[in-house]
Amino acid sequence: MINIVLHEPEIPANTGNIGRTCVAAGARLHLIEPLGFRLDEKSLKRAGMDYWKDLDVTTYIDYADFLERNPEARIYMATTKAAKIYTEVRYEPDCYIMFGKESAGIPEEILVNHKGECIRIPMAGGIRSLNLGNSAAVILYEALRQNEFKNMELEGHLHRLEW
Repeated sequence: MINIVLHEPEIPANTGNIGRTCVAAGARLHLIEPLGFRLDEKSLKRAGMDYWKDLDVTTYIDYADFLERNPEARIYMATTKAAKIYTEVRYEPDCYIMFGKESAGIPEEILVNHKGECIRIPMAGGIRSLNLGNSAAVILYEALRQNEFKNMELEGHLHRLEW
């Protein structure tokens, strides 16, 4: 199962959106504190809709706690500072993809020790970054695609009509 890691997320609606995406993708969500919100906030639940109850989510008191509890984790770190594009890596079926907080990203003190695992999404010049929820979805679905969308429903269905 692919894992999405949010390092100190600040905006509850983004985390709710990512939680909903994780449920749809069959991925786990890992939240590294401090969080910029409480997990019982209405806006978090609203963005995650009624899927939040189905989310496989774990919280950690800090990055060290995350590493201690996931010692074998293969972590890719999404950052605008990376040289490598997110499509240039091969995502393992149980990899971890980490994203930083909305205002500052993953701290450089973490990134500097993981240059080979840092990935970025290409953007037009002059843009600082994409929305956190959009970034997580883009990279998560590339990882799923590389793993042949294992255990996912691959056929679409009309609700009222037939093709």
